[in-house]
Amino acid sequence: MNKLKKIVLIGNPNSGKTSLFNSLTGLNQSVGNYPGVTVDKKSGKFTHANTSFEVIDLPGLYSIKPKSEDEKVAVQFLQESSAQSDTVLYVVDASNLKRSLLLCTQIMDKKCRVVVGLNMLDVAEDNGIIIDEEKLSEQFGISFIRLNSRTNGGIENLKELLSQEHHEKDFLGFSNSDYTSSILKRYEKIDTILATSTTKTAKKGTLTKVIDKYAMHPILGYFIFLSILILMFQSIFSWSSYPTEWIEAGFSELTHLLFNILPDHFLTSLLLDGIVAGLAGVVVFVPQIAFLFFFIAILEDSGYMTRVSFILDKLMRKIGLNGRSVIPLMGGIACAIPAIMSARTISNKKERLLTILVTPLMTCSARIPVYILIISIIIPSETIGGVFNLQGLAMTGLYFIGIIFTILASLVFNKFIEAEEHSSFIMDMPVYRMPRWNNIGFTILEKVKVFLVDAGKIIVAISIILWGLSSYGPSKKFNELEVRFEQGEIDNSQYSSLKLENSFAGMMGKTLEPIIEPLGFNWKMGIALVTSFAAREVFVGTMATIYSVEAEENTTSIREKMMRETNANGEKVYTFAVGFSLLLFYAFAMQCMSTIAVVYRETKSWKWPTFQLVYMTGIAYLFSFITFQLLR
Repeated sequence: MNKLKKIVLIGNPNSGKTSLFNSLTGLNQSVGNYPGVTVDKKSGKFTHANTSFEVIDLPGLYSIKPKSEDEKVAVQFLQESSAQSDTVLYVVDASNLKRSLLLCTQIMDKKCRVVVGLNMLDVAEDNGIIIDEEKLSEQFGISFIRLNSRTNGGIENLKELLSQEHHEKDFLGFSNSDYTSSILKRYEKIDTILATSTTKTAKKGTLTKVIDKYAMHPILGYFIFLSILILMFQSIFSWSSYPTEWIEAGFSELTHLLFNILPDHFLTSLLLDGIVAGLAGVVVFVPQIAFLFFFIAILEDSGYMTRVSFILDKLMRKIGLNGRSVIPLMGGIACAIPAIMSARTISNKKERLLTILVTPLMTCSARIPVYILIISIIIPSETIGGVFNLQGLAMTGLYFIGIIFTILASLVFNKFIEAEEHSSFIMDMPVYRMPRWNNIGFTILEKVKVFLVDAGKIIVAISIILWGLSSYGPSKKFNELEVRFEQGEIDNSQYSSLKLENSFAGMMGKTLEPIIEPLGFNWKMGIALVTSFAAREVFVGTMATIYSVEAEENTTSIREKMMRETNANGEKVYTFAVGFSLLLFYAFAMQCMSTIAVVYRETKSWKWPTFQLVYMTGIAYLFSFITFQLLR
């Protein structure tokens, strides 16, 4: 097999670049960071004609004169690596060739091999544009190839072209010393070429215009967007209930089986109470995570998310943001970390900072395990009118609480952070398309993998550590309990409970209890609050470990154990007041070390992540306190 060839994939935003990347590389993808920055770098591999290729997907950009942070990363990488790359694969929107080809000429100045993929030709034809790719290839002196990244059309031809050795002739170059003059000359040359290589015919009517009449209406557009969000959150809760129950039942059966066949040994306890309980706390929420990213991928792939940015731009400006802030904020529903990174597309520094500061208030997927667990305990699984599930409505309400407080926080911060520049909002409107189900499948697999691997490693590691802290304590206390148990003063259930309470973990929780007691939280929840600072979803793994260590036999789910728990007076621990207080605490608190680290990387200062930690924790404590005191 020949040596590995490097392909740099570049293009304007919304040109179909990501779809082409997925078509070329399939599941052979990996995600990392560009050296020295926190913008995601996607790379993938494929093999054709006995040749291996590595494809590096750069952030979208319009010109080699970047305006936003992610464009700077793309330009810098292109400048540094184009000479070492075998090919720059430039994807263009065929329905907007003139604008797309400007960047193409600038890339050609790098004296590297350039292959241009003519994507969205069907959109161009709907707009009455017929393109002769052979004339374009001849006049530019580089290869133009027809593609349809949505249907994989032209992919095999592209792979064959990339496998061939090829040397382009020089394009009529322009000096970059006078940038404005160079731009004008390039457009003149592009106009001349397009006049002989494209034909304009009658424009066809499009479904996009019909849909946008309603979807982008200044009033109706908001109601459509809110309706979609309600439907999405309702579905996440309702559709995931069956696979969640199957997973819970599977882990219960596995635990029961291992409990019966393994010897009574501390390693058995480590396996069941630490590792298996921790894994159960991760895997059981995969259905909700999968459905969340399923809906987000559909909104993005169909072209609707761009419309959301446009219709919300006016509202965003009133609170100090702009339409580009919508993408990071909506991304925050999935995960605050990549959402904060994506704020690099915002060129205005104040708007970018405001977006970073308020994005963690959006309800991210890491909160879903906590929400699902607590809601299932305090809210009955009933429907209103046979349509709306009460638990689904509670979940929807929590998402809207996040959205409302994101708006309020930005409105307040906007008054105190001074603007250094004015901003504008310009965004291409892609046509509506049927979602590409293979791309959606790739997205779901990638996100679930990240959840299972990244979050799973943290949860299982903390579960194992917590098992040790929960199973052992000061020898004097433990010896006294053992004597009382052997003398019959306490039964097995009391012995397990008292051991946990007097363990190192119990001591930690008891120390914290006076601070959190006004919120309705006990020492067990206090342990979970501390451990979940590593990641919000660790709360569930922590509770699973605590209740597994305390229980005599681990044959029931964590939810059932928590529902059955009572205080000394016989009242249930997880009342509506306690549960709602806990939900609001996690809705507002900055329970994520990784987010704090990313904010530091993006702002290059500890000032802003510290401010986030203080204000979000303060809001969380205040609203949890008020809620519990009013509802108790």
